[in-house]
Amino acid sequence: MDLEERVALVTRNSAEVLMPEEVRTLLERETHPRAYIGYEPSGLLHVGHLLTVSKARDLERAGFEVTILLADWHAMINDKLGGSLERIQASGSLFEPIFRALGAGDRVKFRWASDLIRTPEYWPRVIRCAKAMTLARVKRAVTIMGRKENEGDVDTAKLFYPPMQVADIFELPVDLAYAGTDQRRAHVLAREVAHHYNWPVPIALHTPLISSLKGGGRMNMDDSGLVELKMSKSDPTSCIPLPAEDAIVDERLRGAFCTAKEVEGNPVLELARDLVLPWEGHLVIDRPAKFGGRLELASSDELLSLWKEGKLHPQDLKAAVAGGIKRIIAPVNRYFAEHPKLLSAAPAAPDVADRK
Repeated sequence: MDLEERVALVTRNSAEVLMPEEVRTLLERETHPRAYIGYEPSGLLHVGHLLTVSKARDLERAGFEVTILLADWHAMINDKLGGSLERIQASGSLFEPIFRALGAGDRVKFRWASDLIRTPEYWPRVIRCAKAMTLARVKRAVTIMGRKENEGDVDTAKLFYPPMQVADIFELPVDLAYAGTDQRRAHVLAREVAHHYNWPVPIALHTPLISSLKGGGRMNMDDSGLVELKMSKSDPTSCIPLPAEDAIVDERLRGAFCTAKEVEGNPVLELARDLVLPWEGHLVIDRPAKFGGRLELASSDELLSLWKEGKLHPQDLKAAVAGGIKRIIAPVNRYFAEHPKLLSAAPAAPDVADRK
């Protein structure tokens, strides 16, 4: 694979890259650079997470060594699963089989935050990172936890969370940190800390977020930086869990918000554009000849053009997305059908935030 192909794989389907020119420089210099994403284990993954799973596959194909950090201590600080490390770690044990079923290879490694924090330099590094941040900046960054910046009565440990997440990047260490756009503030802080100490500056790559299946408006950061309308397992009707029977996928997509010609805050269109089309390489719309016949779309531009012009009916798009999702998650369904005890041991998660 040549340099241009590697750059294209790393940057494709991203909402933002800080900074694009640094990706090229890194790949020119390193055959196997290092990347990471952190997840708070707090229940089953859902299809919104498939965007970050897909990016792990892209990075691996581009030659990266990818670390999936199972952020158990971060989840405990954030009160996930009642703050029980035992329950959090039971939840985190399901991540690797899901990633493997979805195609993650040997260069994707899994590591627990509880192991990372036992290294001799971790807590000194957290303190150094905190010393390079103002308290106001840390308070603004608590939105990465799915909390409001001005939320009152939070325990002091939650202020440790942003310096810890920044320290993770340097302690692993990695050349590229990636996550959904809701983690942007942590990554910007990491780049600022790196400049402060003259440490290597990590590239930050952000994947899009998928809106709640319920819809409800544009999914923008509010003044506090909190994304209110993303797909979340805290509201099961807003998402499709992993694994999910075909009937569940069909049911959730049938009831999903999908107003004709509407682009902003349309979860079905987002799933088509950001998940199914890039994962499968095309989007197949099967419909009767009297309604235009079969379509095979190869680009998001083509999809968006037809959608905006009203040449795709919402029900046809929903059916196409449901079919794509069922094909994508079929290996996950098979794995848990063969290992039912793993799934039955997974703790339920009435949580607020989905990923670190």
